[in-house]
Amino acid sequence: MIRRAAIYTLAASLALATSPVFACTGISLKATDGAAIRGRTLEFGFPLQSSVIVVPAGKEFTATLPDGGKGLSYKTRYGIVGANAFNEVAIIDGLNDQGLSIGLFYFPGYAQYAEATAENASKALAPQDFGMWVLGNFATVDEVKKAVEDIVMVPTPMPGLGSAKGMPADVHFFVQDKSGKSIAIEPIDGKVKVTDAPIGVMTNAPTYDWHMTNLDNYINLNAKDIQDEKLGPVTLSAIGSGTGMLGLPGDFTPPSRFVRASMFSQAATPNAKAEDAVFSAFHILNQFDIPKGSVINASVGGAQPEITEWTSVSDLQNLRWYFRTHQDQSIRVVDLKKAMKAADGEIRTIEMEKSTQTATDVSAEVKSMKQASNE
Repeated sequence: MIRRAAIYTLAASLALATSPVFACTGISLKATDGAAIRGRTLEFGFPLQSSVIVVPAGKEFTATLPDGGKGLSYKTRYGIVGANAFNEVAIIDGLNDQGLSIGLFYFPGYAQYAEATAENASKALAPQDFGMWVLGNFATVDEVKKAVEDIVMVPTPMPGLGSAKGMPADVHFFVQDKSGKSIAIEPIDGKVKVTDAPIGVMTNAPTYDWHMTNLDNYINLNAKDIQDEKLGPVTLSAIGSGTGMLGLPGDFTPPSRFVRASMFSQAATPNAKAEDAVFSAFHILNQFDIPKGSVINASVGGAQPEITEWTSVSDLQNLRWYFRTHQDQSIRVVDLKKAMKAADGEIRTIEMEKSTQTATDVSAEVKSMKQASNE
């Protein structure tokens, strides 16, 4: 038993040392008008080359097996908008026309896929196939929970990941529907494990249930400031605001980001409308933006600075997918219904990462103090 554990630990360590790194963070908010909002950051050790992908309903797909054979086949029932990677017809993050959304998150050293066999081929999906399958076929979290009982996830290499031929992506998934109900889906011991995610937060390894247990270590955290506290005969006084969150972990590891995301999203002041909640989500996700040079990982080609390549927020009520990129911090939005009309029944893409940030010159907008105060 000890030898087996040691071998598993070594394998996990090698995976961490040789794989490019997703350091993604996901949160959820809910507006008082009932709109469910899901946001996430996407970090990577080298360019993911994402584009927005628009996939109309009625498209036929067949998953690919590790040996190049054919896996599960299906026809999409719903239209989909989201982000892909490496110019593949795949969904890294997105939503469908029923208000169901999914996000792929890195899960290094813990993802354990099933072996592809002749017996399970017809119900097998590669990790990169999973997002399209979910959004193409289901409308609610409950439907997804039931459907994953009948599929297997197999380690088919993802083209572009690690080399031209690719490598299997160690990932897990976060799924949320327009009611705000959320689940984490993880490939564990060759099976697809589903865990309820009531606070709507997601990061990376370890497993989701571990992260939820780890929150117990931060039971003292609260958004409300502590003004003073007695220590024997001495009264200790706060030297500034933020004392309620004293001890909140600030590093970029997955456990620390999970704690921060949980605290910030649960403490967020409710917004009346969906669009206001969308912008609140972007503000919260600012806390997880990785300044270039702050995290160096051993990705393909040697040690590279990891960055937040893009950040997205899904409005599951109004079917809008918002995003900004490392190069362009202005927020852009794709309205699913408008995108479907423009796509005209074909799979199309929208450029995400070629635009660059500009600054608006407001120098000529000077006005008198009196004029400004009267406006």
